[in-house]
Amino acid sequence: MRAVQVTEFGGPEVLKNVELPEPVPAEGQVLIEVDHAGVNYADTHQAENTYLAPSRLPLVPGGEVVGRTPDGRRVVALLNGGGGYAERAVADAGMFVPVPDGIDDLTALSFIVQGATAWLLLRKSAHLEAGESVVVHAAAGGVGSIAVQLAKAWGAGRVIATASSEEKRSLALELGADVTVDSRAEDMTAALREANGGKRVDVVLDMTGGRVTDQSVAALAPFGRLAFYGMASREQPKPVQPGSLLRHSTAIAGMWLPHALSLPGNVFGTAMAELFDLALAGRVRAIAGGEYGLSQAREAHEALRSRATVGKLVLDPRR
Repeated sequence: MRAVQVTEFGGPEVLKNVELPEPVPAEGQVLIEVDHAGVNYADTHQAENTYLAPSRLPLVPGGEVVGRTPDGRRVVALLNGGGGYAERAVADAGMFVPVPDGIDDLTALSFIVQGATAWLLLRKSAHLEAGESVVVHAAAGGVGSIAVQLAKAWGAGRVIATASSEEKRSLALELGADVTVDSRAEDMTAALREANGGKRVDVVLDMTGGRVTDQSVAALAPFGRLAFYGMASREQPKPVQPGSLLRHSTAIAGMWLPHALSLPGNVFGTAMAELFDLALAGRVRAIAGGEYGLSQAREAHEALRSRATVGKLVLDPRR
């Protein structure tokens, strides 16, 4: 079968198009004929071995696919350890969910990682309450574009979206943001407070790192929460001392999606079901960021790393 493989760690240049044997599902796994594979920023970290979970070579990247099982079920799946950039993939039992009629491939792939991440950030990490102000960094990206919509759907008082271009900021406004901020602002603390009518902010969703994280923490109101879920800048924020959190009555939470899969009560399944319902009701929509052929995986990674993309990127294994 056609696939993309990494045999040495590095940037987009290490993604190679190869022919590999078809994967054989073990007990408790299912084979999926891949219609589309999702492309995530985490995949770029996986290829250079800078992700939270160490990568092992040789590696077929890709943590999510939508397609059909041998018995004809249409499912969207998370993959344990990669394997999505291929014509066929295997998923563990409990790691895939049926895709309802009326939900297209783009939406299913947008929800299985980015949508679920946005849901968990707002529900579990930040515990959003109606009327609170919410800052969504990278608001035109995969997680951010859904988080803006969810925050509005769940009664946020003011949604402040940051993005690096006028086009991206316009998209955030279209999705429901009340105001936007240029993500390149020299003083993000001041910019966020100005966007919130001079007041400090209640919730920040951040995947940037570096000074943006540092200055966002400084913009939090008493009992404000920052939910940290990535480091796209590849720059570490400054360490935060517990005494500083006590002094300002603020909180910082980290969130990594795999941990949600082990939560009791099928929290992940609840998130997916609610996201599908919101999509079918027309209250949340996925944003197409571009479709690439499997042979163009390198270009997809280059686009992600350039920070020029919006929404969700997908690969079509048939080309």
